[in-house]
Amino acid sequence: MPARATRRSQMPCDKVCAMETSTADLYDEHGEALASVSLQFQDLGGQTRFTGPVRTIRCLEDNGLVKSTLNSPGNGAVLVVDGAGSLNTALMGDMIAEAAVTNGWAGVVINGPIRDRAAVAKLPLGVKALGSNPRKSAKDSAGEVDVPVEFGGVTFRPGARLWADEDGILVER
Repeated sequence: MPARATRRSQMPCDKVCAMETSTADLYDEHGEALASVSLQFQDLGGQTRFTGPVRTIRCLEDNGLVKSTLNSPGNGAVLVVDGAGSLNTALMGDMIAEAAVTNGWAGVVINGPIRDRAAVAKLPLGVKALGSNPRKSAKDSAGEVDVPVEFGGVTFRPGARLWADEDGILVER
């Protein structure tokens, strides 16, 4: 299969999109075409390496939009959730994570906590989050979907490619 190029940085998509290349090597090769997330996340899913186009949600202590989005077709995308870094309530648990797997999502990055971390760790899903909290969140679907969100010194734009592994998270600029 010939290499495909992304619209922003002309990076080949064959090995890179399959996460056969580490984020460290990817950054060494492409440098400032990539933004490196400085915020330190925990690997909480069964997949530590994942990549895909970004979808976004901005919400605060309410996972209604997270649930509805991950219950829709993911087509290999990565959902980036900006929970404003609040650790007060979990924004995803095992049932929502199972829905993400069923619907073809590659991973989820949450600027906030999850819950049911032992069950989530067994799923074939990339999950990076700040930690865990057993307290469930509101279900009012308050927030915004597919808008640029920013944390860890990086702006996540819907459609941009994200790469994540044990070393961290990169996003094309």
